[in-house]
Amino acid sequence: MFDDEQPPTEEKEPTDYTGPKILAFLAPVFFLFVYLGKAEMGFTVIIVLGMIAVAVYLRWKLRKYVWFWATIAVVLALHVPLFFVVRWPDSKVPTIAYSMPIGIADFLLIMAAVRLAEKFFLKGSPPDDGEE
Repeated sequence: MFDDEQPPTEEKEPTDYTGPKILAFLAPVFFLFVYLGKAEMGFTVIIVLGMIAVAVYLRWKLRKYVWFWATIAVVLALHVPLFFVVRWPDSKVPTIAYSMPIGIADFLLIMAAVRLAEKFFLKGSPPDDGEE
C-alpha cells in the first residue's frame, strides 16, 4: 500500500574541511616553537591563532572590507604581549582543562571586537542579506 512512496531526497552540502585546514596551518607553527625549545609559547600562539582563524571563518562574509582585516590585525597585535607573558602552570591537570576556558573567552572577545567594528563601519550601509 505504501510501497510506491519515495523518501524525500535531501541535497547534501559538501563537507566543510575548515577544522582540519586550520589544524594543518597551526601544526607547523607549534612544531617550530617546540624545535626552538619554547613549546609553552607555541601552545599560547596556536590557541590565539586558532581562535582568530575560527573568528575569521565565521565572519568570512566581511572579507571584502579593509576595516575587517585591520580589526583582525589590531586584535592579533594586542595578543603579541600575551605570547611572552602567559606561562602555563606545570601540574598534573591536563593543559586543556585550564586553557580551553581562556581560549573560549579569547574567542568571544575577538568576536566582540569584530562585531563592534562592524557596527561602527557599517552603520550607514544597508544590511547584507548573505550575499557572497
